[in-house]
Amino acid sequence: MMKSFVRGLAGGALLFPGLAFGDSTVATSAGPMRIEQVASGLDEPWAVDFLPGGGFVVTERDGRLLLAGDGVDLAPLTGVPPVFAQGQGGLLDVMIPADFAQSRRVWVSYAMPVGTGGATAAGFGRLAEDGSGLEDFQLVFMADPARGGRHFGARLVEAPDGSVFLTTGDRGTGPEGMQSQDGSSALGKVIRLTDAGADGWQTTLVSLGHRNAQGAALAADGTLYAVEHGAQGGDELNRIEPGRNYGWPVISYGVNYGGGRIGEGARKEGMEQPLHYWDPSIAPSGLMVYSGRLVPQWAGDFFFGSLNSDFLGRLDPDTPAPTGFAEERIAASETGRVRDVAEAPDGSIWFLSVHDGAVYRLSPEG
Repeated sequence: MMKSFVRGLAGGALLFPGLAFGDSTVATSAGPMRIEQVASGLDEPWAVDFLPGGGFVVTERDGRLLLAGDGVDLAPLTGVPPVFAQGQGGLLDVMIPADFAQSRRVWVSYAMPVGTGGATAAGFGRLAEDGSGLEDFQLVFMADPARGGRHFGARLVEAPDGSVFLTTGDRGTGPEGMQSQDGSSALGKVIRLTDAGADGWQTTLVSLGHRNAQGAALAADGTLYAVEHGAQGGDELNRIEPGRNYGWPVISYGVNYGGGRIGEGARKEGMEQPLHYWDPSIAPSGLMVYSGRLVPQWAGDFFFGSLNSDFLGRLDPDTPAPTGFAEERIAASETGRVRDVAEAPDGSIWFLSVHDGAVYRLSPEG
């Protein structure tokens, strides 16, 4: 089915970042910001990333990877692996690596069909020269398969050395399941994937004790951060450090669904405390550490989406608060169920609304 996109251009016409329609203005701590609709008509968009020289790619959870750019119609790419599109599963993150101009690699994470269930998986294909699809898709990593469609994690982040971080969820095993604490299981972890050349891809366990990290990003200094869902309360922002244990399901600031303490409480020696936590839950998704390119006063701040409270969030690490950092919630009619947030090459802030099936661009008014 043909999608509908910017300014009523016909026939799936060329889509250029910067063209938009349905602009509105929202008040923020940095002054009024313009929200522009870049693309619409998407079916549960999950992630967005940018191509060098212009254009972008966006995933739809049911299995389509769409590309838009100069001289390219917005259209689904061929060569995408089949996905387990049940519950929270499907085609999930997309990541364009720094060496794309040479490698033409496009990374995706997804729920891979395995038997009657699925597994968090990641791999890449090479974008064809004509932009029609992915060629020679290579599966790099697959976590433990499980039944059901919950908690895949699946955020991808490129490290400064070209290796790739991948988050995995606990697959909804609940507080009684200890896979997140089991170093022999790939569930509830942050994994690092490193290209070893002729020896293939090496898999390294970075951290454990995660529930469902649906946002991850690097700061300017190369530090990795992640946001993850708690149960009933207890969503977290964490600084990810090698060898650390982030506690799930032994400690949490949340409680079981319906009430009751999780594990041993909120703290335990040898387990990390979050930099920030949310209670009640906001279901954070997507994460970006802002450069300050267009809005200098936001440099170094964390931006994320909320899947259950309909806002684009900002945390200021320079301003303490009882739960960690001071928080700003940017809310408008366009911020319904925000799944992903990313900084574009020009410094504008892009986010995906599941409610609207749309891509939006936030930038200073005027």
